[in-house]
Amino acid sequence: MANTSDVKLDDASVLTSKSWFIYLIVALVGGAVYLGCSVSPPSLMDDVDAAVAQISRNMVTSGDWVTPRVDGIVFLEKPAMFYWPMAVSFKIFGVHDWAARIPFALSAIGLACLTCAFGGWAFGRRAGLCAGLCIATCVGLFLFTRIVIPDVTLTFTIALAMWAFLRALDEEEPHPRFWAFVLAASLGAGVLLKSLIGVVFPIATGVLYLFLTKQFFVARTWKRLRPISGFFIALLVAAPWHILATLRNPPYFSLSLHGGPGEYHGFLWFYFINEQVLRFLNLRYPRDYNTVPRLWFWLLHFLWLFPWSVYFPALAGLSFKPADRAGRARLLAICWIGFILVFFTFSTTQEYYSMPCYPALALLLGSAMAADGDWIRRGTRVLSVIAGCAALACITIFFLVRNLPAPGDISSALGHHPSAYTLSLGHMLDLTFDSFAYLRLPLVVAALALLAGALATLRWVDLRSFLAAALMMVLFYHAARLALVVFDPFLSSRPLAEVLLKSPDGKLIVDHNYWALSSITFYVERDVLILNGRYFNLEYGSYAPGAPDIFIDDIRFKRLWLDSERYYLVTYQPKLQQFKDLVGQDHLEIVAAGGGKLILTNHPLEHVSLVEGIHHL
Repeated sequence: MANTSDVKLDDASVLTSKSWFIYLIVALVGGAVYLGCSVSPPSLMDDVDAAVAQISRNMVTSGDWVTPRVDGIVFLEKPAMFYWPMAVSFKIFGVHDWAARIPFALSAIGLACLTCAFGGWAFGRRAGLCAGLCIATCVGLFLFTRIVIPDVTLTFTIALAMWAFLRALDEEEPHPRFWAFVLAASLGAGVLLKSLIGVVFPIATGVLYLFLTKQFFVARTWKRLRPISGFFIALLVAAPWHILATLRNPPYFSLSLHGGPGEYHGFLWFYFINEQVLRFLNLRYPRDYNTVPRLWFWLLHFLWLFPWSVYFPALAGLSFKPADRAGRARLLAICWIGFILVFFTFSTTQEYYSMPCYPALALLLGSAMAADGDWIRRGTRVLSVIAGCAALACITIFFLVRNLPAPGDISSALGHHPSAYTLSLGHMLDLTFDSFAYLRLPLVVAALALLAGALATLRWVDLRSFLAAALMMVLFYHAARLALVVFDPFLSSRPLAEVLLKSPDGKLIVDHNYWALSSITFYVERDVLILNGRYFNLEYGSYAPGAPDIFIDDIRFKRLWLDSERYYLVTYQPKLQQFKDLVGQDHLEIVAAGGGKLILTNHPLEHVSLVEGIHHL
């Protein structure tokens, strides 16, 4: 059982002179990972990454902070607070790709510090430090914050709500009213970040905990939690935007449980019924998502919590009896984890959907790590072996590819699995052995990080081994950042956008899927026409009253392309022949090529520099 000897029943254990140093360590580690990997290349990626940034910039330039829009089309899938932090960052720092990542980097650092504070309050400073390091350096949080999505901020609000819930119930807590109000405000913020998920997860977890501890029917429980005043606080936080969005995007009410082509029922229907109810039932229209197999959804947590998942067996030796603060915190963590995982077992799932339970797992791991024991020492030895084997694999791959040619950019060496791209990590399947020839420097840095970590964890089995593992992961993530820079032409269209910015003025057309080429529009800062792309994310808003006429078909495209006005088309290299057949080879001029993508124009250009990679055509 975790050592709770340094846990006072007031705030002294969290605010002593030693505690600030613990927070500083966690913040520095988190900053080295998240700020260090966010304010430098790579560019914003195509798909959701650049699309969210473009929506946020539209808020800044239009002054409309209520209705998100993509290329003038209302985009009602997510709450506005999904975009507000990025829009504020653009207002402060200017519109840059690194400015788009700042809010999410700060959220990740804040989550690590919050988990550290939660663990310190519940189990003691040592456990708090371990829990904070778990969050700051685990694989899952790093992977899923490479894309600018709000789940890390949502996870912060849920973790804060869970801590506030426990503190409000703690009989020794001197300020239960304050923590009850923090709980309510966190719930309201969660709704603004990701709708009903932000309130369902914490409330369901809390209700389950109260039943298990036999406090649900105790009047004093509700007196301390203050649900009525809390409801109005949460309402005050969440309701104004929902009301404004409903009024600005009529019709106001629709109870239809069906959506289809040409149907538009306003904001409230799409946001609540389609995005919440029908999505949970896998009946949402359009169905532009995939789902991870349930067994993998559970088992992948060994990877998402790596390197700390080697200590999972030690959790079996912890006490979950709510006899003291530590036991209550562990029981709440189990309820927290269990509800989220079971919820998504019966719903559609992406790899990152379980991120809100990472802090709970980190708290349990931190508690076990602070308690030490045989399973912790064995886990450290297992980590040493894993790190050593991974280092050996990196070194072996480096020597096998050291003499392989690496012409152009990495896209020429990758496979293509479009059916997997509806999953967050679908592009991982594109890796081939030859592609590692482009990743020699990342392989060397990763090998050094893993080798150092293996040696350090082999020598030490105490707190020093935890710090060594955390530093290993910091260096490893910077190797991953270097790899992402190599992938930049494939994952982002920025190199093409830079050529387009130097070219003569002309209207821009994006072929087929706006999302898949969205970084073009972010970097060139202009609206576009979309060829044969009225589907998936943009379909619903395209039928809203007053929606701009930006969707064109082949017939209209051919008419525009053969006109005297200049147009540019962004498409993929394999589709070049299709456009030659449509408009004729004489009307196609290649402006730039790279990353498997093309920019074409309908009139000849002079003095245009083509990006590296055109010789692959």
